[in-house]
Amino acid sequence: MNRIGFLLAGLLIVAMIAGACAAPPSQPPAVEEAAAEPAAAEAAPAEPEPTATPIVAEAGTGNIRLIYWNGLTGSDGVTMVEMVQKFTEENPDVSVRVEMMPWGTYFDKLLTSLVSGSPPDLFLLHEFEIPQFAAQGVLGDSSDFYDDHGGQIPVADIYPRVIESLELDGARYGVPIDIHGWGLWYNKDLFADAGLDPEKCPATAEEFVAAAKRLTVDVNGVRADEEGFDPANIDQWGTAVSWQKPTTLSTMWQFGGDWSDRAGNATLTSDEVKKAVQFWYDLIHVEHVAPPPAGFDSWQTMAAGKLGMLPEGSWFLNFANDNEINWGVCSFPQIGDRPATWTSSHVIYTPATLSGEKLDAAKRLISFLTEQGALWATSGQPPARISQFESLSPEEFPSATVLGRSFQEIGLYDFAHPCIQQVIDQGYMPEFDAIYNNLKSVEQGLADANASVQSILNSCR
Repeated sequence: MNRIGFLLAGLLIVAMIAGACAAPPSQPPAVEEAAAEPAAAEAAPAEPEPTATPIVAEAGTGNIRLIYWNGLTGSDGVTMVEMVQKFTEENPDVSVRVEMMPWGTYFDKLLTSLVSGSPPDLFLLHEFEIPQFAAQGVLGDSSDFYDDHGGQIPVADIYPRVIESLELDGARYGVPIDIHGWGLWYNKDLFADAGLDPEKCPATAEEFVAAAKRLTVDVNGVRADEEGFDPANIDQWGTAVSWQKPTTLSTMWQFGGDWSDRAGNATLTSDEVKKAVQFWYDLIHVEHVAPPPAGFDSWQTMAAGKLGMLPEGSWFLNFANDNEINWGVCSFPQIGDRPATWTSSHVIYTPATLSGEKLDAAKRLISFLTEQGALWATSGQPPARISQFESLSPEEFPSATVLGRSFQEIGLYDFAHPCIQQVIDQGYMPEFDAIYNNLKSVEQGLADANASVQSILNSCR
């Protein structure tokens, strides 16, 4: 199978898998909902999956009309729409239709639109997806957006490793707006009720497990670290595994493991990876301080005051505030031998086919969005621009500053492999899910994950 066929076949599965992995945030304000588009002209499955209807927001009334796609269906999407609306107010010749759809559906629809020649005018992805999309020749080279190639965006004001992550084979793809990633959110009220310091976050594996036990309470009011605790009837959970990818990757990196050796070989059966996965498995099935992930809504449980600590992304801020959680936030705890946490960047791209006044308008919009770091930080996302991040005050932006420093100090980007989405969604994520839901042992699940990932790597050379 050629790479386009491999990617398209793989991405048709993403919607089914990634939808189950995504957290259930609140929705951005939409002025309308677009009708679902017909499925791509490929062999239909026996039982077709429904196509998610995009959330749509219209901004401006200008004659130059841009279509902007992204996967920000969560609370950070609210802020993105606000930024776009601000742009159209200052650029009345441009109107923008923002279409937001779940990431799983989004990847499938976006790649299909790019390959078929009917893409949006600009779209948001991450840095680690560049090889996957650039391999098809569908990404526009964004080098001339930057001042070192005659553009407006100052290269020296973007963190160097972010710029480096955008460069491939002599081209620079996209413009970053943030460095987001994984941290630990907690409920200060539940900490106080448990006799824990609400201003102090657990920083080590021992502190994290102890706090999780103290925060887990059964229906009789007995805590997990007390005699008589009933693990079969729990009213309040100490923690949760949440989105399994960044939780597990962060922990395996701390132990020195990874999903591959970055030279074509899967490494998910290493002792380092086993230690990481075993830690979270034990919290669920041995310590009984975290629920099995299947059917558990970590965001809504946090909002209901029934979850003490939640490993979650920087984008959780708006949801926490909207639901009046008395929250605290800190770096992802050091479970392994060294500190590390998963980080990524939201990057805005244009298709290779965009030209003329639309390309000019898209450049203006993208440049404008990169200048809105302080507004974007209100959604919890630390800006990719150095000057913008350094200007944030801890009092006004407590989560963005705390997590942003963490991402700079211990954050790691994932390996940008040309088939990264297949590795995640068809390779290791289904097996992590089986392990954490106790459908497979740690050893068997990782062996199966390793075999699946290796098969993908072999097919994507």
